[in-house]
Amino acid sequence: MSLTDLAPAFQEALLHSESYPRNTIYKTIDTYPNSLDKAAVRLCEREWDLFEDNPLELEVPIRDLNTADGKEVDKYNIHGYDKLLEWLGVKNQTCQGTPVLIGTKKDPMCRFIYIYGIHSRSKLKLTRSMLAKILTFHQVMPIFLEFLYVFGQQSEPTDLLFTGFHEQVVLKSPPDGLILPSLGRSGKHYQMCYNLKSVALKSADKEDFLMNDWSIRQAVFHHQFDVVNGNTLWVVVKGNLDIQQRFKSLTGKDARDQDKSFGTPEECFRSSLSVQLMYCHWATEDWRWYIKWLEMAVDKQHLMAVIGPSEAGSAHKIYTPRDIQDLQIWEEKARRVIITLEGNVDVMLALVAFYHRLSRDKNFTLRKLCSLDISAFASKVENITTDFRMKIKRTEFLVRTISDRRQLVVQHLESQSASRAERLSRSMEQEQIFMLIITVVTLIFLPATFVSTFFSTDVIKYQDSDSPRGTFSTAAMYSWLELTLPLTVVTCGGAYLARQYLVAKRRENEIGPGQRSWKIKKTPFTSSSILPFHDSTINRY
Repeated sequence: MSLTDLAPAFQEALLHSESYPRNTIYKTIDTYPNSLDKAAVRLCEREWDLFEDNPLELEVPIRDLNTADGKEVDKYNIHGYDKLLEWLGVKNQTCQGTPVLIGTKKDPMCRFIYIYGIHSRSKLKLTRSMLAKILTFHQVMPIFLEFLYVFGQQSEPTDLLFTGFHEQVVLKSPPDGLILPSLGRSGKHYQMCYNLKSVALKSADKEDFLMNDWSIRQAVFHHQFDVVNGNTLWVVVKGNLDIQQRFKSLTGKDARDQDKSFGTPEECFRSSLSVQLMYCHWATEDWRWYIKWLEMAVDKQHLMAVIGPSEAGSAHKIYTPRDIQDLQIWEEKARRVIITLEGNVDVMLALVAFYHRLSRDKNFTLRKLCSLDISAFASKVENITTDFRMKIKRTEFLVRTISDRRQLVVQHLESQSASRAERLSRSMEQEQIFMLIITVVTLIFLPATFVSTFFSTDVIKYQDSDSPRGTFSTAAMYSWLELTLPLTVVTCGGAYLARQYLVAKRRENEIGPGQRSWKIKKTPFTSSSILPFHDSTINRY
């Protein structure tokens, strides 16, 4: 293949593939230089946690169907940058001291590139240079990077609610850099990227189903289609090999002919719709069972809030604030299901709307031949979205149920608090009765105690006295009064001051620290008295 087979602009982009997405050939209003610079900087920032740095862990499965050399299927797992260049058919050469690129083979009729990690929270099994070369060689639109950032090394999913659909249509007057007859590219094409989410049971606990571990997983899909030659490209990013195996089954030897036929552009287009439908079906799996698991979990833990006895004397559950926290956790899980399913519905509706617009575009040469295929595809996707809406309504009802039960739990907590307060009040009443009894007994014995104490002093002496009534000592009486009365006054006064201090402290605690000390002041603007923490300007109506 001669040097002139590759357009100069395409060669320049490939030679500087590390600068992706700055080297994209097709420019639109959303790919102005400032936007591309920001995208390149963000890609650099995510490089350390997004891409694999261990050469032994690199792996990019590529599956080519109906290749130019006559192979029905040509597949390989790429384990390095040099092998990637060889597979893409790109050779570096030097012409008069200038580096040039030569293409050695045409694109297959269908190419499936699978980028994955061990799971959705691990690094992707390729380097940044490999990704940049893949995206530059196929001129993938820069917005694809935004979908890629949901992956990478992370302890917990950080962007699980991200959903999007973007398209790019070039059906007339394509840039010269995209017209590559030697690669089988006419330049007239459309491309799209979007993401969908599914749910899967990671681990099941046979003893307690509440311990089952469910995971919401997402996949990113990029699709290109050459409307003249029928060349199809798929770039899929996911956390494991699940979708790669599904695509293999869809286009394998036992698959339907209409799903793996690439003889004409019409057949290629129909096969692409089958792949799109497979992705949509993948997004529907296991949502029913996940929602059912949420319902069963909420019922098992909090159904007693509805049917449990609450009357006095019956056995009932003791509620704590932890029950409210548990209900909040379940409600957030249910709300996450709703927003995820709504995102899937929006993406699928956008996908159908794109194909409807395509069928009405006069520049789409396959619109008449494939109009029925588009209608059938739209009908099947509509069935999927209808099923999603039913699941959304079911989950919304679960959210309302959780909210109602949370209110019941709050009422149970208030009832328990009232019951404890009532028991405390009854206990205090009993203590008051006991104190009253003690007080009455004390009052009964107080005169006798006083008399006994008084007669035990030297004021009246019965010992060594000739008088049968005893001997009265005035001096002893005065001494007793001089000591007793001041001590009584000091004791009563100390008790009174202590009481006043405790009452004042209690009032301060009830009022609060922010309102303990304030003074009334007059302002020059009004005769009203205001507090110092109020604004001196008062609105008058």
